[in-house]
Amino acid sequence: MQITKSTRIGWVGVGIMGRSMAGHILGAGYPLFVYNRTRSKASELLDGGAVWCESPREVALRSELVFTMVGYPSDVEETILGDNGIIVTLNQGGIIVDMTTSSPALARKIESIARSRGIFAIDAPVSGGDTGAKNATLSIMIGGDKQVADSLTPLWNLMGKTIVYHGEAGAGQYAKTVNQILIAGNMIGLCEALLFAYRSGLDLERVLQSVSTGAAGSWSLSNLAPRVIRGDFEPGFFVEHFVKDIGIALEEARRMNLSLPGLALVEQFYTAAKAKGYGKNGTQVLLRVLAELNNFDLKNNPSNLRNQ
Repeated sequence: MQITKSTRIGWVGVGIMGRSMAGHILGAGYPLFVYNRTRSKASELLDGGAVWCESPREVALRSELVFTMVGYPSDVEETILGDNGIIVTLNQGGIIVDMTTSSPALARKIESIARSRGIFAIDAPVSGGDTGAKNATLSIMIGGDKQVADSLTPLWNLMGKTIVYHGEAGAGQYAKTVNQILIAGNMIGLCEALLFAYRSGLDLERVLQSVSTGAAGSWSLSNLAPRVIRGDFEPGFFVEHFVKDIGIALEEARRMNLSLPGLALVEQFYTAAKAKGYGKNGTQVLLRVLAELNNFDLKNNPSNLRNQ
């Protein structure tokens, strides 16, 4: 498929990240057909000229290319393969691009079923959180037919800054799993380091100034640590979705007969965060779990860590 400004594009799932990503495509002048379980979340896109559809099936009926950005693998399967899903009405030669962080096995299943119907399926999960989605600086990790993936370059460039093709169907999901394993350990270190800095009597902004550009620097340190310091635990990425991602990573590791004890430990901390009611918070809320272990009462101090 050659992407032109008349290519009819569908988008299913306009949450924290999907809304901004779809917005970049709409803003570039492409016809956009949208579905989301909660219509109000699509209001900004509809005000901008997107067309509302009543189901993923209707999105596919009116589109040549459909992006999905939903929550869980079960949502992906229902949205694409379900009775009211995309694959039912998307014409031969159409393209499905799943940008949800999902399982490699499901990506391969979708690609196989799609191919049997003359449809192309690409897995293209992303990293960069709400900030990356808003600023169109996401890292996009792609699996599937390379020629098809390359044909989508004009659209990738509207959403991301780093676009890497990793291989056949499922490879994009494997690359995203690597990303999540790295972040999982990094977040533990980030939160423990901030608690240590506070207990040491250091000024936290000065600490970040010292360490963020050195060997300890990371995206999480630059983007999430400032949120933690000012007491902002709103989601750039939901805890409950991160628990899902870690579960996928551990499941794949077991299948590979691979032991990842560090990741298993991090899973316990994030499962505790979810159990404490933090599932809809951002991943940086892990600090609250660790703070409570150390008798830091952040719940009763809604301002910020500095004012403990």
